[in-house]
Amino acid sequence: MATPSSRRNPVLIGLAVLVLAALAWFATGPLRRMQAPRPAQPPVPAVSVSSALVKRENVPIGLSGVGTVQAMATVTVKARVDGQLDRVGFVEGQDVKAGQLLAQIDPRTFQAQLQQAMAQKARDEAQLANARLDLQRYEGLIKENATTQQTLDTQRAQVAQLAAAVKTDEALINVARVQLDYTTITAPLAGRVGARLVDPGNIVHAADANGLVVIRQIDPIDVVFTLPDGEFQRINRAMQASHAPLAVEASERGSSTVLGRGGLILLNNTIDTTSGTIQLKGRFPNPTHTLWPGQYVNARLVLGERDQALTIPASAVQRSQTGTYVYVVQPDHTVASRTIEVAEIQDAKAIVAKGLAADERVVVDGQYKLKPGTRVSEAAPAATAAASSGAAPAPAAQSSAGNARP
Repeated sequence: MATPSSRRNPVLIGLAVLVLAALAWFATGPLRRMQAPRPAQPPVPAVSVSSALVKRENVPIGLSGVGTVQAMATVTVKARVDGQLDRVGFVEGQDVKAGQLLAQIDPRTFQAQLQQAMAQKARDEAQLANARLDLQRYEGLIKENATTQQTLDTQRAQVAQLAAAVKTDEALINVARVQLDYTTITAPLAGRVGARLVDPGNIVHAADANGLVVIRQIDPIDVVFTLPDGEFQRINRAMQASHAPLAVEASERGSSTVLGRGGLILLNNTIDTTSGTIQLKGRFPNPTHTLWPGQYVNARLVLGERDQALTIPASAVQRSQTGTYVYVVQPDHTVASRTIEVAEIQDAKAIVAKGLAADERVVVDGQYKLKPGTRVSEAAPAATAAASSGAAPAPAAQSSAGNARP
């Protein structure tokens, strides 16, 4: 009869064999794979960006505000006498010269009044001539005591009255000529006419409020704009220091395209206390009519020049809750976030007060793919984009970085 210990020995032996077999399989398979060296991970590819150099250059100092374009002069042409409008001598929307015929009112009534005044003068002159001859006769008779002194004095008074009547007739003739001249309406200044407000055939009156047409002088043309009253002293000092009118630039509000360059002609003589602003006016040559009355523009008053300022493209400046920063390309072709202080942004160019040095390179496009430490390479079109934006082309080191293997 078998004992319990003799029955357990085969079981233990079998378990031992299974354990040894498992150890042998593990040693020849998974263990070797775990101990085998892992293949190297491929390096992270560089991010393609566009960059530009920090430049040192002279930059104009200016103040910007919103302005409205106004005609240099605006005239509403009205009839100065009553009558029927015979014809107009202009085409709507055309440029006219000073003295050019604009309209003609029926002149016949005024021609008749002039002729009547001239006839009255001729009659009075004839009477005056006859009265003077009688006066000469009375002066001869008084010497011979053939007439009385009263008769002589009466004749002298009559001569004076007729002489005054002739002068009155001359004045009436002048009035009639002026009224006749008013029937021919000419342009009082050179400019562009608007829509015709009265058609030929209508009766026009000197008391009509709307007039016949409006002329606006648009070359040169003015831009009226406002600036905060706190800038008054800066403007005043700049005006006193400059021997010429301060320069003013007008640019399109949407695209910042410069529409014209002119000079400051007015710093208003009072500050608007309700809005806290002061009004200024610039005058611009406008031969191509890029500025138009009623147009809203961005006006920039140039006060002087900032010498050797650090500048970068405005697109390089990023904003966060803590302020403004840029991504700076380091010598190892990685980027670092750098906090900067921007003094002014103008004409797509940022003037840097603190945080950068000349000839450093900043990222101007592709920042959304970056974080500190990211490896970058220069994008292929960078040279073209830099040339169009005024940025310096990438140096040789950056070019080699763009060609380096990741």
